[in-house]
Amino acid sequence: MIIGAILGFIGAQLLRERISGQKIHDAEEKAKMIVEAADRKADALIKEAQLEAKDRLFKMKSDFDSETAEAKEELRKIEKRLVSKEENLDKKNEQVELQSKENVRMERELQNKAAEVAKSESKYQQLIDEQKNQLETISGMTAEAAKDLLMQSMENEARHDSAKTIKRIVAEAKEEADKEAKRIMTIAIQRYAGDFVAERTVSVVQLPDDEMKGRIIGREGRNIRALEAATGIDLIIDDTPEAVILSGFNPVRREVARLSLLRLIEDGRIHPARIEEVVKKVDQEVEIIIKEAGNQAAFDLGVHGINSELIKYLGRLKFRTSYAQNVLQHSVEVGFFCGAMAAELGLNVKIAKRMGLLHDIGKSIDHEVDGSHAEIGARLAKKYGESPKVVHAIAAHHEDLPPETVYDLLVQAADSLSGARPGARKELLENYIKRLEDLEGIARSFKGVANAYAIQAGRDLRVIVDGGKMSDDDSIMLSKDIVKKIEEQMTFPGQIRVTVIRETRAVEFANK
Repeated sequence: MIIGAILGFIGAQLLRERISGQKIHDAEEKAKMIVEAADRKADALIKEAQLEAKDRLFKMKSDFDSETAEAKEELRKIEKRLVSKEENLDKKNEQVELQSKENVRMERELQNKAAEVAKSESKYQQLIDEQKNQLETISGMTAEAAKDLLMQSMENEARHDSAKTIKRIVAEAKEEADKEAKRIMTIAIQRYAGDFVAERTVSVVQLPDDEMKGRIIGREGRNIRALEAATGIDLIIDDTPEAVILSGFNPVRREVARLSLLRLIEDGRIHPARIEEVVKKVDQEVEIIIKEAGNQAAFDLGVHGINSELIKYLGRLKFRTSYAQNVLQHSVEVGFFCGAMAAELGLNVKIAKRMGLLHDIGKSIDHEVDGSHAEIGARLAKKYGESPKVVHAIAAHHEDLPPETVYDLLVQAADSLSGARPGARKELLENYIKRLEDLEGIARSFKGVANAYAIQAGRDLRVIVDGGKMSDDDSIMLSKDIVKKIEEQMTFPGQIRVTVIRETRAVEFANK
């Protein structure tokens, strides 16, 4: 039993060794196959890499050859251009050398000619000096004295001739072009903005503090854009402390913008929707104010039956000024003056007041329509049913048309009286007196003036000259010189008439 067990154990051990040997052999065979496969794959990868490297090398060589060929071609072109430029430079150098030689030759010729001219000038100057000495000896006067005498004679003759010419031209102009001159002067004066443009086109709104400027502008400027779009007025926000400037030619829209901005500041809610709401509400309120102002003006004068649309245009004058004088108040004043003068002359008082009240109606829209305010007003009056007499009085109150009736002259006189009288246009007394003194001082600054008087509130300057020192022609020239100096040195509304008065007085005394 024991021997059988030992033999069995030995047999089992031998069997296990045989099986292990077989597995080892199989593993070695498999490993050998794996190594051979790896070698084959490695050889394939090496060959593939070599082929790819050869392809890349060939491509790089091909690209290099192409770039080299292009560079060589470009170099050939550059070389060709350089050769061409060099040839051109050589030609230009040759031309410059030729021109330089020509210039040297011409310079020599000019120097020779200059020397000849200098000799001739010296010779001629010697002859002139000899002739001058002979003339001085013959006349008994020096050359300077003769020159002064000749210049004085020519100046007097020129002034005399120019005075005659001016007198003739003025007479012809008065005879042939009186109507056209008045029309042009009227349009020019009433269209003149000059020193008063800011007063007539700008309003200022005071702010509680500078922080309010930022709220008015709004985020990315949306509030200020909404205000400008709703009102049609430009808002100027600058460094002026606690103030916003409203700029626009339409006085009614400017007033709407001013009131709207005040309401928004007071309310505190400033945003686009609220802005549109407030502007719309204020616009309606201003329309009511305009209509009430027009009705009140007509009621004060006792003028009835004016078309309601014309009443609105009349009320818009409440927001219009002329040299700081309110145009609606001026219109009412002209109506009163027309009525008073008509009563004195025994004319129809009501129609005279109507003409005076409506004479400046065109100023309510003269910034919107082309033409003078007299023409515009006449068209409005005709459109809304006013009588031909009233229409013509409006059109002729600045002599755009010649007066046809005494009413036309009444309106002209009343308009001048209301606008020109001292204090009507809120001019300071000191400035008013200073202007009169300046007018008289300018007139007295000229030689031959005995005295000067500014009258008619500075619209008429009377200049008295010495009849023994000045002729009639000199008086004409003096009036022109005074007018020119006034225009250069003074600023004034309307026009100033300069009248030069020359008289000859003969005085004798009877003695016993």
